[in-house]
Amino acid sequence: MLTEQFYAIAAPGHEVTLWLLIILSIFSVAFILERFFTLRAYKKNSTQILSKIGTLVSNNQLKDIKELATDDSLEGRALKQGLTYIENHGEAGLEEIFNSYTLVEKPKLEKFLNFLATAGSNAPFIGLLGTVFGIMDAFRQLASNQGDGSMVMIGISKALVATGVGLLVAIPAVIAYNHFQKQVKGILQSLDAVKEACIAYAKSNGRSKKVN
Repeated sequence: MLTEQFYAIAAPGHEVTLWLLIILSIFSVAFILERFFTLRAYKKNSTQILSKIGTLVSNNQLKDIKELATDDSLEGRALKQGLTYIENHGEAGLEEIFNSYTLVEKPKLEKFLNFLATAGSNAPFIGLLGTVFGIMDAFRQLASNQGDGSMVMIGISKALVATGVGLLVAIPAVIAYNHFQKQVKGILQSLDAVKEACIAYAKSNGRSKKVN
């Protein structure tokens, strides 16, 4: 019968889910560390260049903003691209240029975040499936050992390991995903500050219209 076939795969099914969770945890930790160091570098560069832009704006020295247009940071590249566009075309269309730049860079910032979201939302269910398999196997052993209750207790305790492991995988993944999403949002918001600085530069230098 079909039910008996399910009971037959209960024991190996429990083991498979545990190994799957272990593999998910390894990838999750690797991706969390990669995003941590990568986004920290992005955030550090963002803080530095935004501080410099703020100083230039407060001191009314927008003409010196070109010195910040380098390839060393996300904002520096955006600033370089924006200033080049202003020199050739003026302010018109600048917002679209920055929007396109943001769309290109956003997937790079969100790399591996979809995996963390998927692991965080599905790992508990994988663990629950492993627990179900383990409990099925425990009751099967109970039937074959003439009602020895201790066997079922041991089996159920082993089965609950899968749920625990699933939660251990999911919780760090969800926390990391939310934290990194907040960092990405902050970095992308810094591009808005760069865009406004470029618009102010164009207006202060009489380049609000297209330059022929």
